Amino acid sequence: MKVKVCGIQTREDARAAVRLGADALGFVFAKSKRRVSPAIVRSIAEEVPGECLKVGVFVNEHPLMVRDIARFCNLGAIQLHGDEHTRDYESIGLPLIRSIPVIEGEKVDLNKYGTADYYLLDTGGGKARGGMGIPFDWDRVQGIGEGTDRIILAGGLNAANVSEAIQIIKPYMVDVSSGVETNGVKNPKLMGDFMNAVKREEMA
Repeated sequence: MKVKVCGIQTREDARAAVRLGADALGFVFAKSKRRVSPAIVRSIAEEVPGECLKVGVFVNEHPLMVRDIARFCNLGAIQLHGDEHTRDYESIGLPLIRSIPVIEGEKVDLNKYGTADYYLLDTGGGKARGGMGIPFDWDRVQGIGEGTDRIILAGGLNAANVSEAIQIIKPYMVDVSSGVETNGVKNPKLMGDFMNAVKREEMA
């Protein structure tokens, strides 16, 4: 089970996440309380081991801007969190993670915004594009990740609920942000608790 820690803003955040076993780090370039500048991300990325995937999170950003930021920051993947269609970003040449909002009363359509390398299921329906810290009804997509390595689960995950979420959805990767924060700041202890919960579920 892979783990992505999203909303990395400092070197300390990145070091702690990597030390505790994160497989991927997410950097938010869209308007958000976790937004970071390309210059900061580049300085952080220089310290991140090559085996840890560096993901840039964008919302309705022009493809050329995304390409330039990805090159400048040496990103390893692009996460699209707005209304973008994946075909407009394929020429960048990096793996695409397409966020799929799970909204009450609406059918979950993985290909709504085109095909992608990975599909990130996140809580939808609010004004914010992800990062709300609220789980959706996992039973709506029960077993969607079984037999594939393309499903990433996000949305209100924490150490207390990630085991149940994994059992129901069977994702390839889990994505955590607010669930490892205290007052909006990444908390190494909470990160460690989350990683341990994932490991326990893997060994069960």
